[in-house]
Amino acid sequence: MSKSIHFSTKLIKETVAVDPQTGAANVPVYLSSTFHQKNFDQYGKYDYTRSGNPTREALEDAIASLEGGARGFAFASGMAAISAAFLLLSAGDHAVVPKNVYGGTFRILTQVLGRFGIDHTFVDTTNLAEVERAVRPNTKVIYVETPSNPTLAVTDIRAIAAVAKAHRCLTFVDNTFMTPVFQRPLELGADLVLHSATKFISGHSDVVAGLAVARTEELADKIYFLQNALGAVLGVQDSWLLLRGLKTLDVRIRKSAASAQRVAEFFTEQVEARNVFYPGLPNHPGAELHAKQSTSGGAVLSFELENEAAARAFVNHVKLPVFAVSLGAVESILSYPPKMSHAELNEGEREEAGIGSGLLRLSVGLEDAEDLIGDFSHALDYVRNQVKVTARSVDY
Repeated sequence: MSKSIHFSTKLIKETVAVDPQTGAANVPVYLSSTFHQKNFDQYGKYDYTRSGNPTREALEDAIASLEGGARGFAFASGMAAISAAFLLLSAGDHAVVPKNVYGGTFRILTQVLGRFGIDHTFVDTTNLAEVERAVRPNTKVIYVETPSNPTLAVTDIRAIAAVAKAHRCLTFVDNTFMTPVFQRPLELGADLVLHSATKFISGHSDVVAGLAVARTEELADKIYFLQNALGAVLGVQDSWLLLRGLKTLDVRIRKSAASAQRVAEFFTEQVEARNVFYPGLPNHPGAELHAKQSTSGGAVLSFELENEAAARAFVNHVKLPVFAVSLGAVESILSYPPKMSHAELNEGEREEAGIGSGLLRLSVGLEDAEDLIGDFSHALDYVRNQVKVTARSVDY
């Protein structure tokens, strides 16, 4: 396909495939666990759906093209994709990981992989010197989330990849928040891109899925072996739903991101919001770097109220967002990371990661930005009147 076409056009071309037999404009849902073979010696491309299915393959081909990788892989969840990626490591290997990594990844590292002799070091990946110091002779992977969840810290993907290559290890990047619409880590030197496709790629809170894209065929072969061996593949109907979600990803996430920018600017003007974390704000410490490797601040922001009581009062008085885990849907979703996404971390670990007791994460959906701001303003009135709030003391 021509490189000159815009990404939104490429996205549609990669997700719409005319069936040669029927002319159907949508990829068929192949609800078959097994496939007929011609004889003892001639086996077709597909034999068993765990190993390959044409519907899932259409999705995998699409995400590989959109991320600019060699091959894509669809898993039963984001954690299934992340777990398969870390199982590229062997006993005695070591990984460098963000100290504010997603709680599910934290759980795998601290409670599962360690039992198999795979070690890790938590660092601030925004600090290249700290990353360099953490690398050991047995380090095989540097893992990155950027922007991070939930404090939206920005890590230099290109610089991390350079460090990894200098030490002959791989760079894994969780690209869930940005999606290939706004950020393509493989183009910046990463080796493997991971997605919780449950989020923006699905976009409708109706699928649990994970995606991985390998930069090289050599790495892709290793990921495929694990995908097939472990068996945590994405179901056929969910694969079809993700293909449908991909078709509208560009317009959905751009609308959400535009609203998120306005909502973030609103919160910076509220005395009750002690900190606002959004890389689209000019005073965000990673704003300049983020603009070099991404084309938008994204659709997720976090803001910190005085304490848990203030956060509770706010959540109890908003009417538009869903209060729930997850993000990236057509509806705005408000989350409380200390008890949701990062509940696996103890209080000290959360504080070290910058996740205070008053922190709320907001995934902005497709509602009108003015309606959201009006709703949040109303909720802040309750916070102001019912909870003693000190003046904002920290502003980056």
